[in-house]
Amino acid sequence: MAETEHTDRSGGDIPAGAIPKITPVAFTDVPAAPAAAEPVPAPLTSPVPEVAGPATPGEPITASQVRANAAAKRVLARLVRGENPPTAPLSIVDRLAGSPYANLTIRQGADDSARRTLDFVLKLAETMFRYGAGALEVETSIIAVTAAFGLQHVEVDITNQSVAINYAPQDGTPINLLRVVRSWTSNYAGLTLVHQLVSEIASGGVGRDEAMRRLQGITRRAKPFPKWSVTAAFGVFAAVFVAVLGGGQLASLIAFGSNLLISLVARVFGRWRVPDFFTTLASSFLVTIIALLLYWAQLPIAPAIVVVGGILLLLPTARLVSATQDAINGFPVTAAGRFLSAFLTFAAVVGGIAVASAAGELLGVERIDVTETFPAAYPYVVQVLLIATAVAAIAVTEQTSRRLVLPTAGVGVAGYLALTAVGLLGAGDSIAPAASAVVMGFLARIVALRLGAPQLVVAVPAALILLPGLTIFRSMYVASVDAAQIVTGAGGMLTAMAIILGAAGGIVLGDNLARPFTRNVAALEQRRRSRRR
Repeated sequence: MAETEHTDRSGGDIPAGAIPKITPVAFTDVPAAPAAAEPVPAPLTSPVPEVAGPATPGEPITASQVRANAAAKRVLARLVRGENPPTAPLSIVDRLAGSPYANLTIRQGADDSARRTLDFVLKLAETMFRYGAGALEVETSIIAVTAAFGLQHVEVDITNQSVAINYAPQDGTPINLLRVVRSWTSNYAGLTLVHQLVSEIASGGVGRDEAMRRLQGITRRAKPFPKWSVTAAFGVFAAVFVAVLGGGQLASLIAFGSNLLISLVARVFGRWRVPDFFTTLASSFLVTIIALLLYWAQLPIAPAIVVVGGILLLLPTARLVSATQDAINGFPVTAAGRFLSAFLTFAAVVGGIAVASAAGELLGVERIDVTETFPAAYPYVVQVLLIATAVAAIAVTEQTSRRLVLPTAGVGVAGYLALTAVGLLGAGDSIAPAASAVVMGFLARIVALRLGAPQLVVAVPAALILLPGLTIFRSMYVASVDAAQIVTGAGGMLTAMAIILGAAGGIVLGDNLARPFTRNVAALEQRRRSRRR
């Protein structure tokens, strides 16, 4: 056998063949570990009741003694765990607090065909996402419908383009379903109908089969306004908003024609399956180059104002509001996806302006003075009427319900009055839009719930007039025609983004401020629907 070398614990080598001497250790020499001190129980803040027993051993316990023992056990349990254990999980139905479905009617007993209920709920969530709803509204609708149909142990996970539902009953087989949303459309009227359907389900007035039929009818229902009226509304908005900014009748007429053109171009690009990014870029380019060329032709117009009237409807207002709302309400993944989509659209608008400005410079178009200010072209009362018309036109382009057009215009006028008042107080051009957006968000929630619609349907069209289109155009024009002014243009773009995000945040803040005042509105609406049935 080959001899090997060993190493003792001290690190020295042991010669091969030698057996190390092991010194025995007496266990009695090991000192005993000190005894641990017994914990001293903390004094109780209230006396512990004694458990009642029979007076004499062997006698039966009376009924009064049994009740006393039960009461003593309850007091002991409260002393140990407290009234509200901090680690206890929250019920998913608690997410409905503050929503229009807070007064939920829960059916007793689970639905025997849970899969059909979950399929309906996923279809409902997909429809809401396609029509522009926020993540919180989709989540509360899912919770309200599943709870109303008797499904417990349901969890919901929402991302930018998908909705996942996990149904794990305690005595059944778990079901995991996922639905991906791949398309979007402007249909605020459909979103209002879905909101009303969910409200009726939550109040216990609609069964699952009837709800499925009604949802299919909503998805197949034609939009309230035909295409030609939407195209005309695009032009009307541009014309009246140019008039509000200080443009004359000729500038309004040019803005009207430009928006008709880009509306038709967008429709053609949609049939060709062109991505929205390039459609928006082409539309922004057309609006800007038309204004610059007409200015080059010595027409008495302010090209900056004409461009503003054309690009405001291209800005992703609804997505920015929804993304801000999702970020505040605890949906970071959904908010990040929507912010990215909104910023890409914003970049397309900016890119179109930059390309058109560079093209105009190459063609020899005389540079315009972007620092020029424009006096009011009409009295203030006329401007207020023009704002109402502009907001109504935006509501038509978003395909809102016909009965919501005038209330939406009223919210827009109230916001414009607040914008003027805050401006007169010297708040500044950055703070005034945010303060006005708070007023719009507050009123939009009250008006929308009164009319059975979500807040977003009223708030988004009204808030479009707050966006700084003039700042966007000025910044990109300066950066495009003069390389030395790139830093100035970038600073202007940051200012514009701050105003846009401030307006979006103001709408969300106004919505939350109005919740304490609208808690009874949803209950009254549910009672009104139950009386009609």
